[in-house]
Amino acid sequence: MASISVLGIGSGMDLNGLLDQLKAAERQKLQPIAQQKRVQQAKISAYGKLESALTNFREAAAKLNQSATFQGVSSQVSGSAVKAAASSTAPVGTFQVNVTQRAQAYSVATAGVADQSANLGGGSIDFTLGNGDSVSIAIDPEKSSLTDIRNAINQSNSGVQASIVNDGSGTPYRLVMASTQTGTEAGITAIDFGGDLNGQLNLDANTEIEARNAQLNVNGVAITSQSNRVEGAIQGVTLDLEELGAATVNVTRDTELTTGAIKDFVKSYNTLQKTMADLTRFGGEGGANGELLGDSTLRMVQQRLRSVMSSGVAEGDLRMLRDVGIDMKLDGTLELNEAKLGELTGSNMTALTAFFTGTSADTGLAGKLNSSVGLLLQSDGPIKNSTQGLQDSMRRLDLRFERMEDSIDRTIERYRTQFSQLDTMVARMNSTSSYLMQQFDIMNAQLGRN
Repeated sequence: MASISVLGIGSGMDLNGLLDQLKAAERQKLQPIAQQKRVQQAKISAYGKLESALTNFREAAAKLNQSATFQGVSSQVSGSAVKAAASSTAPVGTFQVNVTQRAQAYSVATAGVADQSANLGGGSIDFTLGNGDSVSIAIDPEKSSLTDIRNAINQSNSGVQASIVNDGSGTPYRLVMASTQTGTEAGITAIDFGGDLNGQLNLDANTEIEARNAQLNVNGVAITSQSNRVEGAIQGVTLDLEELGAATVNVTRDTELTTGAIKDFVKSYNTLQKTMADLTRFGGEGGANGELLGDSTLRMVQQRLRSVMSSGVAEGDLRMLRDVGIDMKLDGTLELNEAKLGELTGSNMTALTAFFTGTSADTGLAGKLNSSVGLLLQSDGPIKNSTQGLQDSMRRLDLRFERMEDSIDRTIERYRTQFSQLDTMVARMNSTSSYLMQQFDIMNAQLGRN
């Protein structure tokens, strides 16, 4: 079979151009399928946008279903003696704190040695801690220099850390041993050198720093702590003791946490409404319709949201969204009255909490929304099912497209074969015509005809 590149040589006709026109005409049959695929893909993308907006809204509602959102507190400190960090369990109030002693760790140094790299002999170092624990560290005679002993102590994870200092004397190198934590329980109560180390290393009593606990009082109540970080002296408040002296810790209600969560709730709902409005818009004459205009799944989503938002809650001082300063406008979006919300956060946080969180996980408005939107988003919910249906339809369209392309290719090959046969036939006819004309010319010449 001749290739398309030689079509028309025999006949002188533009068979290649004609074949291209026929192929273009045949491929027009693919356009309806391609258009259907574009429509289906646009709907799949639209469901993805809807799902994303619903997920963001659900997350915003979930924050309002947590009691911690309404229990935020902040702490302010007057004075430099302490720093304070309050959690949601801290009670609102003012607390007088007086630090009379800061915790410190135990520390002691040995007498000096001349060479920190010289072996001192094998043996052991035994530590007894204030909590009753004891640790024995064996020292290899071949690795018994001051440096080796320091490393052995630090690698023992015994609650003791060691370092070497140089005091500048004739025997300058001292081994300093200190407890890793402050307080008497972590303090070192005894250090014994065994074996050859006994006599090679001796403690210098003048360098001993005793372990001490922190001592403070809060509103007149005496408190002792092993650490300078004190938890529990004020419920829900962590105190860091910075220096001796007095300080005042004020724990106040942090309404910004609640207000911010409600603002996010309103914003995410309005974003969801705008997304749904865009997806269902009517373009009118010459305009483009939304991808989900008239879609039953999206109408179901709108109806469920409208039902939960408009029904409010069944009990409590606050029953409807408007009671907490949130009004629903004609276009379906929400508008927040910050002044009204500010009054509630300042004077009636209990009722505001009950409105959103309810008495159980799904009785407050936030819980009801979380449950309702969760059903819409679950793996066998309406959005996933609709998306899956479109994806199945896309696969069927892909198969139709492939089959149609195969059919078009076969048709074009049939045309190519027919054109090749036509080209050959016309070439033969042209050849026969030329031969006959040549014979006629010879005959006329012989007969003396012009």
